[in-house]
Amino acid sequence: MIQKMLISQPRPTTEHNPYSRMEEQFGVQCDFYQLIHIEGLNAHDFRQQRINPLDYSAVILTSKLGAEHYFRLCEELRLKVPESMHYYCISEQVGFYLQKYIQYRKRKVFFPETPNKIEELFPAMHRRPHETYLMVVSDIHNQELINTLAENKVNVQPAVMYRTVTTPWPKEKEFDYDLVALFTSAGVKSIRDNFPTWQQGKTLIAAFGEGTIRAAEEAGFRVDIEAGPGKKFMSLPQAITEYLEKG
Repeated sequence: MIQKMLISQPRPTTEHNPYSRMEEQFGVQCDFYQLIHIEGLNAHDFRQQRINPLDYSAVILTSKLGAEHYFRLCEELRLKVPESMHYYCISEQVGFYLQKYIQYRKRKVFFPETPNKIEELFPAMHRRPHETYLMVVSDIHNQELINTLAENKVNVQPAVMYRTVTTPWPKEKEFDYDLVALFTSAGVKSIRDNFPTWQQGKTLIAAFGEGTIRAAEEAGFRVDIEAGPGKKFMSLPQAITEYLEKG
């Protein structure tokens, strides 16, 4: 019987959220704790990659976080990003976020009509055959996306500008949950880092996305509830709710 769940995300900012509904409907307790956090590379660590951001005529950004660390590092490195720089963004939301850093013009900022469909950017990229691309990534990144770009003759150089780090578990807090909800492979690693001898036993693990599911299984965990693209449920709260309904 599930009574206590760990949701490895920040607590929702509004009372009307799927976890509050679970607590009301099923009498469960939801604890929220981020198992990971982001740390930006400093200028010294970034230089070890021997990459000069200004050697590239375009930047590929897959998140707002990537944009933040790109401009932060350029400032720390005392590099002036030229007005001619082009930006290829994974979504309109990321594209519009650039207004925080640059004078926004459609001729220099590109994004797909469908969020996360990088292939929709290929026509714009192929119209500029001499463009060279710097792709801002974390230390844990989507290698398949980089491979897809390379396969489509996009001259891309990944540059790690921030890293995903395990958040220490509070010493005074017990890790005694009936269900643990994981959303990233880094979250799986955090469990192992914090509790190297922990045995899953009867604890249920709910995982979102193939990468998280694969990481959990490789870590020796049993995945009991799945959600994500290609699954029955696109969201983990939906999948957990169905499990609770079945009792």
